[in-house]
Amino acid sequence: MPVTPSLPPALPLDAQGILALAARSMFHLFSSISQGMFLVDRGGRIVWVNEGYRRFLPALGFSSIDQFMGHMVEDVIPNTQMRRVLETGEPILIDLLTNKAGTFVVSRIPLREEREGADGGMGEVIGAIGIVLFDQPETTLQPLISKFALLQRDLDDARRELASQRNNPLYHHADGQRRSKYTFASFIGSSPAAVEVKRHARRAAQSASPVLLLGETGTGKELLAHAIHASSARAKGQFVSVNIAAVPDTLLEAEFFGFAPGAFTGADRKGREGKFKLADGGSLFLDEIGDMPLGLQAKLLRALQEGEIEPLGSNKLVPFDARVIAATSRDLPELVRRGQFREDLYYRLNVLPLRVPPLRERRADIPALVEALGEDMALRSGEAPPELTPDALALLAGQHWRGNIRELRNVLEQVTMRSDSQRIDAVQLERILREAGLEQIELPAALQSAHDADEEAALLRPLAQQVAELERKAIAAALASTGGNKLATARLLGISRATLYERMTNQ
Repeated sequence: MPVTPSLPPALPLDAQGILALAARSMFHLFSSISQGMFLVDRGGRIVWVNEGYRRFLPALGFSSIDQFMGHMVEDVIPNTQMRRVLETGEPILIDLLTNKAGTFVVSRIPLREEREGADGGMGEVIGAIGIVLFDQPETTLQPLISKFALLQRDLDDARRELASQRNNPLYHHADGQRRSKYTFASFIGSSPAAVEVKRHARRAAQSASPVLLLGETGTGKELLAHAIHASSARAKGQFVSVNIAAVPDTLLEAEFFGFAPGAFTGADRKGREGKFKLADGGSLFLDEIGDMPLGLQAKLLRALQEGEIEPLGSNKLVPFDARVIAATSRDLPELVRRGQFREDLYYRLNVLPLRVPPLRERRADIPALVEALGEDMALRSGEAPPELTPDALALLAGQHWRGNIRELRNVLEQVTMRSDSQRIDAVQLERILREAGLEQIELPAALQSAHDADEEAALLRPLAQQVAELERKAIAAALASTGGNKLATARLLGISRATLYERMTNQ
């Protein structure tokens, strides 16, 4: 007689039976997948421990399970919050527990008695389950912890920036103080290069030593100077900046050190404090330090070493306490070798050097920068920010960016002003880039294919037209190079001046 295969047990048909089955299944699941689990009764005594949790007992000071069982939970598991769960009936779903056994991610869930009837009420707490979800979370959860720490740090920066908005020059200052306008949250970018420079800048902010910001023009050196001040112990002091390249050499000394009453013809009768004294208790930002005249470099060095200045036309030394942050886009070691920058001043400033990476080294940040710059442009103009297509963003990422973020902003402003649509594609952007004079435009693959097709079509024209067009471009380029000098243009092109006039007349 054939044997009839047994059927799997059917699900209970009543709600209570289904709930009981689900509870048992969940209990067995957590017991098997967790790092450890135990139960306590209503009074808080350990009544059950699974196999996984037993491996923690030696570190807690117990050589056997019999020594552990039956004890109050707080007596055998230091820092536990299980008593709170028993008293309140509220679960603690995720928590960090640290004791002699290590650091753990744990969950604590109250157990309630079953209540008969259909009122759906909650039964009294009769015990609780303790579950070790992860042990050694600093290793097992490192990616999550690192991401959380990064988000928390950016949130803190954003909070500080919002709090500093009242000090923004765009708003009225009752005290007339000069404050930093930016924090590290203002330095847009999450590429490795951007994260690294912000990490070093944060460390520099905790020091009182001079900082030297190095990098090409438009990379954000001034922004980082503001951020360093805002994160330093001097954040409540003034942030005073001097662009050395923008001040005439004859006025720099007075700008730095101030002057006494009547120090020179036309001087204010009351005299004036210089930037060093204004920055007392705060930070002094010396932008374009590589353009400082040699004669003033010696006085700057003395001021930094002695912590005191002598105003122009005065015999009195004035003490000051300002943290100096300098920046330059020039090659200071090369200037030192050529005798254009004092070597001793260079070493005095180069205590905490910080290289700000160019945009081409952080191309992954371009989409975020485009979004931030677009929002800023929209706030200033009152219009909607531009929306760049993926191929347009790819085109931007392929450029050299000699002017870095400043040049990127200029291109965005141009293409926004000259576009009839809020949406910007690669074709519109390429036109702006070519007109901006980029030596070589690197196109994304799809756009390069279309561009190659256009060039191929342009070659399928009468040869005379193509030669004439090439001549026009060559003559125009040569004239621009020589400043319109016809003789120099003819020599540059290797033709006579008469031939040049003839070609120009025929165009």
